[in-house]
Amino acid sequence: MELIILGSGTSIPMACRASPAIVLINQGDGIVFDMGPGTLRQMTRVGLTHDRITHIFITHFHPDHTADLIHFLFVTRYFPRLTSRKPCVITGPEGLTDFLKKLRKAYDHWLDVPDKWLQIEERDIEKSVERFYNTYHVTSRRVDHTPHSLAYRVETKNNRHFVYSGDTGFCDGIIELSRGCDLLILECSTPENNPVEGHLTPSRAGRIATLSGAKKLVLTHFYPEVLYTDIVGDCRKTYSGELILGTDLLHISI
Repeated sequence: MELIILGSGTSIPMACRASPAIVLINQGDGIVFDMGPGTLRQMTRVGLTHDRITHIFITHFHPDHTADLIHFLFVTRYFPRLTSRKPCVITGPEGLTDFLKKLRKAYDHWLDVPDKWLQIEERDIEKSVERFYNTYHVTSRRVDHTPHSLAYRVETKNNRHFVYSGDTGFCDGIIELSRGCDLLILECSTPENNPVEGHLTPSRAGRIATLSGAKKLVLTHFYPEVLYTDIVGDCRKTYSGELILGTDLLHISI
């Protein structure tokens, strides 16, 4: 399996960094984690079309992580491709069903997808939840960002583990979920001199990776302010393992 960072940025428009999204390529299909604006277009740049998406995992409901769900639902209705595509599951925290209902209310019937091709799966935010799919399984756990924020741990068919934090502050949830993982993908939103509650600085991200025993750390979700600082140097104060600064379209073998 191969993992691709589709968007390494935030809500702030930047020419070189799209909004948050990553995709795990599984036997030619796409398993997507978060769908910030422009995700579907970013997918075409790596050779994946929207009808190859079989699962979408949403970490929380902020627009920079969900806006392209609108585009996805709208284009999925496109009849010439609808009848030939595989069914898709959208997984997210409690409140996902209501969130999608409100989107459909705003856009009328234009986001309606027949149940045959779309399933909605909500996960409990108060406890760790593990579910098995065909060739992988995913564990979710609540993290400190919004009242409905989840991080996901994925075990692939070759018994490799990666964790995607979504947005989070420093908390036990992300440390416990990441124990011994092969790859840890953490947000790194803010600089050391201006931390923001519910987000991570480079040193705090490094501390999580060290405490969890992660073998490799990838930082992403950079606001412009943190990009002007020494991200690597600050992270190295707390983490000595393999470190990668995420960029758009970065390919990572799992």
